[in-house]
Amino acid sequence: MNLDSPLASLSTMWGVQDQFKTDMGKFMNVAGQLGFGAIEINHSMTSAQIKEIRANNSLPITGVHGPAPLTNHQGRGENRGLNLASLDDQERHIAVNDHLESIKLASEVGAQHVVVHLGHVGTGLLPSERALRLAYKKNNQSILLDEMDTILMAKKERESQADKYIESAQKSLATLALKADKSGVTLGIETRLHYHEIPLPSEYEVLFSIYPKNLVGYLHDVGHAEVQHRLGLIDRQSWWSIEEEFSPGKSLVGLHIHDVDGLQDHVAPGAGSVDFDWLRNQIIKHNKHASITFEIDQRQSPNQVQEGLKIVRSKGLVG
Repeated sequence: MNLDSPLASLSTMWGVQDQFKTDMGKFMNVAGQLGFGAIEINHSMTSAQIKEIRANNSLPITGVHGPAPLTNHQGRGENRGLNLASLDDQERHIAVNDHLESIKLASEVGAQHVVVHLGHVGTGLLPSERALRLAYKKNNQSILLDEMDTILMAKKERESQADKYIESAQKSLATLALKADKSGVTLGIETRLHYHEIPLPSEYEVLFSIYPKNLVGYLHDVGHAEVQHRLGLIDRQSWWSIEEEFSPGKSLVGLHIHDVDGLQDHVAPGAGSVDFDWLRNQIIKHNKHASITFEIDQRQSPNQVQEGLKIVRSKGLVG
């Protein structure tokens, strides 16, 4: 175990199971038994579940994934589905207010950061990305040169409408940053899974440039970056290169660690084919003390989760 490395934190994503539904204290206890030293509250947690987590208090909380707690807004559905970059000001304001609650929660529980999905361009998955996903499966988990036109189409589809959504995302981020600054909390803008989502690597500079590094930073989601790479949309190195080129000294706030099997993310490390040695080199280069959260879904067994932790720990990335 490397005592200079950050604590291994387990996201409550894994806690979305029947056995924990009404007993998040049990989730905390199991997380500790599996070898984790902390947890991250994610956006699937209700107010009641968060209350149980706080009452148990057996592990520190390193982060809160906004918008938490999970809330259902009449006529608009769950708050985690709302768009911080929406052109509908009412939707955007609801999304902002729920993230403000996440910042407040993070401050109260002593969490270091709030994870933010900064919204998306348009109304949903681009038709071109859907076509690439089908082609990837059809071509035995690879993207062929024949798909280059589809990749170019995805870039054109997004670029043609991106500016107004980026502007809207900037407005939301400004409000959140003001609250975070007063609360002593860092906002971690997360790498997203789908190409229509914000930001692309080149958009980080636009979003980050006016904020100090301890206020707004970059949260690297390993699985999301890997999926976009496999689809031929964004090279996995781009997320790190852009940070070096446009934002030297900007903090790598943290990472969401999980593996990818084909295009299925959120599997335990070792259950997919992510190159964790390559990843280790990137982390050491940028911020070896960045917070690391294992964001593994509830379908993974306790043994898989524990083995995943051993793999990442063997790389010296967590204590």
